[in-house]
Amino acid sequence: MNLLHPSSWKDYELIDSGDGEKLERFGKFVLIRPEPQAIWQKSKSQEEWNKLAHAHFSREQKDHFRFGDDVKGGWKKKESMPDSWNVNYDYQNLSLTLRLALTSFGHVGIFPEQGENWNFIFDTVSKWKASSRVLNLFAYTGAASVVARQAGADVTHCDASRPGLNWANQNMQLNKLDNVRWVYEDALKFVKREAKRGNKYNGIIMDPPPYGRGPEGEKWTLQEKLDELVYLSSQLLEGKNRFFILSMYAVGLSATVGLNVVKTHFNRNDIEFGEFFLHPKKGNDLPMGTFVRFRD
Repeated sequence: MNLLHPSSWKDYELIDSGDGEKLERFGKFVLIRPEPQAIWQKSKSQEEWNKLAHAHFSREQKDHFRFGDDVKGGWKKKESMPDSWNVNYDYQNLSLTLRLALTSFGHVGIFPEQGENWNFIFDTVSKWKASSRVLNLFAYTGAASVVARQAGADVTHCDASRPGLNWANQNMQLNKLDNVRWVYEDALKFVKREAKRGNKYNGIIMDPPPYGRGPEGEKWTLQEKLDELVYLSSQLLEGKNRFFILSMYAVGLSATVGLNVVKTHFNRNDIEFGEFFLHPKKGNDLPMGTFVRFRD
């Protein structure tokens, strides 16, 4: 099992974590946000946190260790904190600009640990000489879609959130790219249709949430649907010049769970799996979910 964290990212830094929160720098701005896995004590004092932070998102709920659907609370910010701003990500020949914003549910538009997957996607697609097709499921604000497109792939971006699709389109334009195929649909419904059509992709990326709703109220529960989703994805993936990425952020599901599901449907023994984490200069590492991936 591998433990990976994004390194050499000038525009992102985990400064500290603890007591159910994390202190992060995105570009010039420092944020405090909830983090249910940070059950240890903070390395810095609360006074230091408050002094550094430009904005603080708090949740008003009894259970601080499990997030529910309803968010109560919100952002408190200093006058110098904008509602949206851009950050940059550079890796070899990849130069990425991403729009961030303070959302009503505490997200900012990227998951920094995914930088390791962006590198993986860019390295893989860039080496393919022939044209390639990449499918990004639960694609959120589209960082991975932009990376795959910048590396030369034809990209299909599928998400059940219209605001997420609009945000991803803005990220595409920020990077002076075009011709991403936007699909507003429940991911499981979409892959079922694609499998029936006999469509194929060289790369499939998925970062499914623990639970959620589709555009028509479709219920998504990771434990119930993951096996079917990975099976259908195995029908969509080409036999060569291919990659597959599964990321999961669900407390209680280990990397071995994802590995077993992927091994079942792809029948191969060279699958990389492990855990993503964020690494501060001082203090405790912060676990940020699991990954399973392979490439040919």
